[in-house]
Amino acid sequence: MNARLPASVLDAALALDQVSAQWDGDIVRQISEYIAIPAKSPGFDSDWAQHGYIDTVMRNAAAWVEAQKVEGLTLEIVRLPGRTPVLFFEVPATRAAVPGQTPQTVLMYGHLDKQPEFSGWRADLGPWTPSYQDGKLYGRGAADDGYATYASIAAIQALKAQKVAHPRIVGLIETCEESGSYDLLPYVDALRSRLGDVGLVICLDSGAGNYDQLWLTTSLRGMVAGTLRVEVLSEGIHSGDASGLVPSSFRIMRQVLDRLEDSATGRLLPASFHCEVPADRLAQARATAGILGEEIYKRFPWAHYDCGGSTAFTLPTTTDPVEALLNRTWRPTLSVTGAEGFPALKDAGNVLRPYTAFKLSLRLPPLVDAAQAVQELKALLEDNAPYQAKVTFENGGGATGWNAPSSTPWFDKALDGASQAFFGAGCGTIGQGGTIPLMNMLSEGFPKAQMMVCGVLGPKSNAHGPNEFLHVPYAKKLTAAVAHVIAQMPG
Repeated sequence: MNARLPASVLDAALALDQVSAQWDGDIVRQISEYIAIPAKSPGFDSDWAQHGYIDTVMRNAAAWVEAQKVEGLTLEIVRLPGRTPVLFFEVPATRAAVPGQTPQTVLMYGHLDKQPEFSGWRADLGPWTPSYQDGKLYGRGAADDGYATYASIAAIQALKAQKVAHPRIVGLIETCEESGSYDLLPYVDALRSRLGDVGLVICLDSGAGNYDQLWLTTSLRGMVAGTLRVEVLSEGIHSGDASGLVPSSFRIMRQVLDRLEDSATGRLLPASFHCEVPADRLAQARATAGILGEEIYKRFPWAHYDCGGSTAFTLPTTTDPVEALLNRTWRPTLSVTGAEGFPALKDAGNVLRPYTAFKLSLRLPPLVDAAQAVQELKALLEDNAPYQAKVTFENGGGATGWNAPSSTPWFDKALDGASQAFFGAGCGTIGQGGTIPLMNMLSEGFPKAQMMVCGVLGPKSNAHGPNEFLHVPYAKKLTAAVAHVIAQMPG
């Protein structure tokens, strides 16, 4: 006769079997239907309320959660006037409280809004056309991170199926994350009394260094975004008539950006946009570099061309794995993500254009304050414009990054145990170059909480770009790992 497992122990093999069956039998189909709905974040769809796509994915997710009949679960779609909705669910604790201690709550987080389409999708794929091939589910938003709601509930169901005692669990699923989560803080304030004493945050909106082990995100960069516009004329003028006398708006744009970035190296010039890398994060970067090696930079789809019979590839900024990790996690970087004022090539006549506008995305180290950086960046770009051109930096929103709190012994043990149980390898740690505004808010509001920030965005998954995919075999194991960690949470 098999001995009965203690109430806090999850049978790993049984949990993975159940989770896998649920993914294969239902969740892949649910996410496929989600992919087909163009629920773009409000920053990319100003008419989101009229279009109704965000409401549709929210209602669909809520209906699915309710259909699971999770014991004790209550759910509601919360709406504040003029803001995107959130999904809030609650599952009461099934284990006795420790005398003299405040019961701890697990907060599970995800989002349902999406990035826009982008170009360059393979001929057999598309942003709103789900395609399941070789264990990968292609389509916009699947991995970033429409799966999170479904995986969170499946993890809870795995605990329930084995009658493993668990703490109180709440879920918060937003629809404004890809726009900087500017709608989220009012909801956190409105729901604060219902969140409880959060001791563990599970955020399934992050990345993985590979698909061979569980990865814990230890830091996130912040971000400043806005539109830099340079105007020199009220209308376009024949370039033969005006060039040499009217300064090019593009040349002025180059001069203004030279104040911010060394174009030869990509290093940002203002010292205030940099910070010192903490010693523990530097040590983790070295350990992670030892695991991933050259794959840190080889995983990108580099442009290539024929060069005298051999193939030449674009080179990365560095081939040192440690420096590569630090460049994408702890150092500021400028990207130009959009442009206006340029006609299409087929329509480009000999005209000196009246203006040039660039959409800038400035990634900040985790410890740099974004609000201050917005003001400094605006002054740097706008003041003393060359030729007294009209230079403006507008819509300068920002989100401060995040550095994870120190891990407690139970958390480290639970993560490594989950990684060993479901992947056969220890848990890895990695900083991420993206931004999840909620994490900084939660760390400030719940400074003692442990932060399980994980995700399925591994090599080539390509969130925000073409051919985004969800690695389903990895997602199954991650779902089971979440259940394992919840079961190990003390208190």
